[in-house]
Amino acid sequence: MILDLAFFAAAIPAVLLVGLSKGGLGGAFALMGVPILALVVDPLQAAAIFLPILIVMDIVALWAWRHDNDRRTLLVILPGGMLGIALGWATSAQVSPNALKFVIAVSTILFAVRYFYQVYGPRSGGEQPPQPQRPVRATFWGTLSGYASFVAHAGGPPFQIYVLPLKLDPRSYTGASVRFFAIVNAVKLIPYFALGALDAENLVTSATLFPVALVATMMGAWIIRHLRTEVFYPLTYSLALVTGLKLLWDSVV
Repeated sequence: MILDLAFFAAAIPAVLLVGLSKGGLGGAFALMGVPILALVVDPLQAAAIFLPILIVMDIVALWAWRHDNDRRTLLVILPGGMLGIALGWATSAQVSPNALKFVIAVSTILFAVRYFYQVYGPRSGGEQPPQPQRPVRATFWGTLSGYASFVAHAGGPPFQIYVLPLKLDPRSYTGASVRFFAIVNAVKLIPYFALGALDAENLVTSATLFPVALVATMMGAWIIRHLRTEVFYPLTYSLALVTGLKLLWDSVV
């Protein structure tokens, strides 16, 4: 177990940000967790410490959003997520996480900018109509989400690129997102244990941060429940844009 004041000075804010994201507030905050923790421990150890915390957050989020879901969206994108984890496990030693972050960053930035141009640009027609479910596209973005989640804990943007244009109501969107990443993180435990990343020290250190994770996740869920649809989507696309810029910065620097 890590007993160091500098560690907890970094870990508590990091867990708070990720918990707000897990509660439903978007992926931008989630991407801050590992980089902040990596200021005081090795990046690989930071990722390993965070995985059990993510599992606890997933349990809380599943309870908070137990009545909300979009079953069709979850079923169409989940197979790709499982394929992505398998590919990540098989190729993690050959693929640079920075290269993956760069590709996801550019895709996410273009995705968010396109939304704001369509809605607020000179030829805007207001909000665009919902897109239909497309299994091939869902499999592609689901695979990239699962792969990015395994390699760099960055699975949120690919998931958003597919699901946001469906224009689900905020509660259904959040419920589907919570279930997707809860399953992805649970499955990731298998290869993480196989790779030896979840040793006793990291697990005990993770456990000391569970109370912070519980409070932050419930706070995120409370905020989302009080957001109107006309606020939710511009906010979510804005956070996606911030996420893309953060990933781009990480990949280049």
